[in-house]
Amino acid sequence: MRRRHLVRSTLPLAVAVAVAVTVLGASACGSPATGDKSHPTVVASTDVWGSIATAVAGDHATVHSILTSASADPHSYEATASDAAAMADATLVVYNGGHYDQWADDVLLAHPDVTTVDAYSLTAKPSDGQPANEHVFYDLATAKAVAASIADHLATDDPANASTYRANAASFGAQADAIAESERAIGRKHPGVAVVATEPVAHYMLATAGIADRTPASFASAVEEGDDPAPADVAAMLDLITAHRVSAVVLNRQTETPVTNQIQDAARTSGVPVITVDETLQDGLDYLGWQRRTAAEFADQLDRAPAVAG
Repeated sequence: MRRRHLVRSTLPLAVAVAVAVTVLGASACGSPATGDKSHPTVVASTDVWGSIATAVAGDHATVHSILTSASADPHSYEATASDAAAMADATLVVYNGGHYDQWADDVLLAHPDVTTVDAYSLTAKPSDGQPANEHVFYDLATAKAVAASIADHLATDDPANASTYRANAASFGAQADAIAESERAIGRKHPGVAVVATEPVAHYMLATAGIADRTPASFASAVEEGDDPAPADVAAMLDLITAHRVSAVVLNRQTETPVTNQIQDAARTSGVPVITVDETLQDGLDYLGWQRRTAAEFADQLDRAPAVAG
């Protein structure tokens, strides 16, 4: 997914890492180290993972998220020198993994001693041996596992507050479970419901709710590879919408292309609801609030959806 409407450009990664190494070397020679085990520092690749880290850390650790803008693209972002330095100095780095935020992997490759939580590595893998969908922040089970792992790492570095970290992670997990149950309730209320998606961002939520994704496989494959879907694939997608063979269109509003605009226009003309999803936090929401709102939008829009043609 390399073709985005909104892309932030920064220093090339190689320059960023080189500058960071220089800065860190100078710091080591001329000033005290910034790490403080009594007050850990967590650096997250995006505000999604930063929000989970904050929920666990409370006031006992400093959390810094690198990508915080709703218009930022985690796929194509390039780390700055200050990003690389922050990650190298952190007590713990939390990132998505699975090539989603590859720039974070690249920085960490130069700093193998940094303790990390790789969310993708904590995600259950498909039984067919295929790679898991990279958008693991929509998998509430993964979010719980990340929270628990953050708590364990912080408890090791700051044992005085270990019980608080673990209690916070448990509270986060209970709330995540409640949201997952609300997603399953959507599927129970709308058995057999199906949608199409401009990108497989909400893959895990659809799976939890039991909502079928009827996006043509060749359309989805082209999007995943960053290519324009073939005209025949776009036509097949539009036919599903205009013939009312799906209940809704799931639209990643952080990606805008002529094809996504065409799909959105077709949905609105046909009276098919458009459900928006995001890859970063919106409107000042924390992670749990964001997931609650997304589930609520799915429930509301599917309640309004017209009958699906046979």
